[in-house]
Amino acid sequence: MSAGREFFEQQVRLLQGKNAERLVDEQYAEDATLVSFQNVIRGREALKEYFRGYLELLGDLELISTDKFQETDNSIFFEATVRTNFGRGRVYDAMVLQDGKITLHFTGVIDEPPA
Repeated sequence: MSAGREFFEQQVRLLQGKNAERLVDEQYAEDATLVSFQNVIRGREALKEYFRGYLELLGDLELISTDKFQETDNSIFFEATVRTNFGRGRVYDAMVLQDGKITLHFTGVIDEPPA
């Protein structure tokens, strides 16, 4: 398994474990930034606060499939299908890493076109 894939698998396990402190301490740099269309979160303490609320809202996270995955020496980019308290959904994430930690993380939900 590649380093990027191992990092991704570990992130899924940490999210499923619902431990925001461990997730951020193990995977995010001190000055990391998370960007979504709803938020821009900077720094470990703010990330911990964000993830505590986010994980509570998600409830149980089930990874149904990893639909697309790409990595370079310092980045991970994927789309996945998950099930949470919100039902089934498709998500995407792009992460830039330095020294094995996320420095910049883009995240979002893929809206499905109306049937």
